[in-house]
Amino acid sequence: MQQSDLDIITFGEAMAMFVATECGELSEVSSFVKRPAGAELNVAIGLARLGFKVAWQSRVGQDSLGDFILNVLKKEKILTALVSRDKQYPTGFLLKSKVEDGSDPLVEYFRKGSAASYLSPTDLNPEYCSKARHLHLTGVGAAISESSYQLALALADNMKALGKTISFDPNLRPSLWKNEETMKNCLNQIAVKADWFLPGIKEGRILTGLTTEQEIADFYLQRGVKAVIIKLGEQGAYFKDNQGEQGYVNACLVEHVVDTVGAGDGFAVGAISALLEGKNLHQAALRGNKIGSLAIQVIGDSEGLPTREQLGAF
Repeated sequence: MQQSDLDIITFGEAMAMFVATECGELSEVSSFVKRPAGAELNVAIGLARLGFKVAWQSRVGQDSLGDFILNVLKKEKILTALVSRDKQYPTGFLLKSKVEDGSDPLVEYFRKGSAASYLSPTDLNPEYCSKARHLHLTGVGAAISESSYQLALALADNMKALGKTISFDPNLRPSLWKNEETMKNCLNQIAVKADWFLPGIKEGRILTGLTTEQEIADFYLQRGVKAVIIKLGEQGAYFKDNQGEQGYVNACLVEHVVDTVGAGDGFAVGAISALLEGKNLHQAALRGNKIGSLAIQVIGDSEGLPTREQLGAF
């Protein structure tokens, strides 16, 4: 399946996530479990479990949480040549409430001034990137700082010039941006550089000002994107490419939703892996829904991401 030295590069911020072991207000909870978190890291883990050679680029602090993240990368067999340690700035972390009714958990971030926020275009390694055949970006890595946003643009331009494919999940985080207009303009600049754009329907409406999934897809296809797959939640997903192929796939039935965080990352894992294997958009959206449905049945962001064998069994 993999013919190159490296299949995928992604970059962003990983954090230590402290998940409450009991329901209730975070201020009242006394016990937490530590897990890794970060949109790009989740995707890297998911793709690595499916057998792809994945490199993740970031910066972590010279601290115990940084050690924790590096240990996770080693365990998941993710390449770390592009991960640097920062002696001055810390690894970010977050607190996450426990929910059992399928609602969104409360999350509090402690990431301002983190090591990863100091990523910049000077961290671009064109020679290493040239070994990969695909780049995956999200709007989170682009949002943590202006310099990190510039690195996202530099990575996209570098990979595009090399003729490699690029996927982009906008993963909107309005609280990380100065205002909504800045967020829309910056993320759309990245989106139009992508071959495969993977927004949720609400994200697409915010970014384009349009309403329907067909209108949103056409907005990006007319600007150079080759294929758009839009997540529709309980309604499944819609896809369309620049050749006019389009359609829907149904959502996967989940009897008990544990935690909705990580569903979009699971979808990205499914869609990207399928497309890199040469499957069509219908198959990519179908696998995206499958893996996304697995992600929402566990507490952590990446625990539900399957191995190749587990995916086959599912």
